[in-house]
Order: sequence, then C-alpha cells, then structure tokens
Amino acid sequence: MRDQRLPPDDPREWINRAYSNLAQAEAGANLPAIYLEDLCFQAQQAVEKALKAVLLAKNVRFSRTHDLAELISLLEANEQTLPERVYAAAQLTVFAVGARYPGLTEPVTEEEYDAALSLAGYVVQWAQQLVLS
Repeated sequence: MRDQRLPPDDPREWINRAYSNLAQAEAGANLPAIYLEDLCFQAQQAVEKALKAVLLAKNVRFSRTHDLAELISLLEANEQTLPERVYAAAQLTVFAVGARYPGLTEPVTEEEYDAALSLAGYVVQWAQQLVLS
C-alpha cells in the first residue's frame, strides 16, 4: 500500500491513511514499550481520516480539526446516514490531543484500548464501503 500513493484530494488516499493508522494501533499492542494512549491516538486518527474520506467523496469541505463530533455533524448536514457506531466513535476525540501528553489524562486501560480499536475498525470499514461504492 505504501507504494501506491494517490493525490491528497482522492478519498481513497484518506482511506489508505486510515488503514495505516489502524494498522499501527493494532500492531502496537504487541510491543510492551508502547503506551495504550498512543495506540488510542492512532485509532482516533484512523477514524478522523475515514470520516474525512467520506466528506471528500461527497465534495464537502472540512476544516483541519481533530474533533470527530464536528466531522460527524458535517456528514449529517450533508444528508449522510450514519450507523450508531459511527456516532459512538466521536468519543475517541479525547485521544486526539490530551492522551498524547503526560499527565493530561489518566492512563488508558486495556478495555478502553480494545473499545477504541473496535470502533476505529468499524468506522474505517464503513467509510471504505461508502468511498469505493
């Protein structure tokens, strides 16, 4: 996948990047030196890029934001039907900034990490279906 770069305005490139973040979030779980907070950041990034891919596919402009609720609201405003798990993924916004720095949030638990990974995987697959259809 790394050799097949597409233009930055191509929603498929955003899906590729979302899968890259998702792969990092998954693979890092096997490396004990990596904090779960950092893996949850990668899960948040996967969701963010997946949502932006759908917005690009719908020709909707978006700001440079990490706020997943804002991106979800843009999709709603542009008549995109959203599954409940996409709405639930908005909770991952907390990992966009605070979880990346020492002392701003509590350490992430295995349960929180598993939930973040599950939501991210769902949203990326959902977005891919929309972008590629």
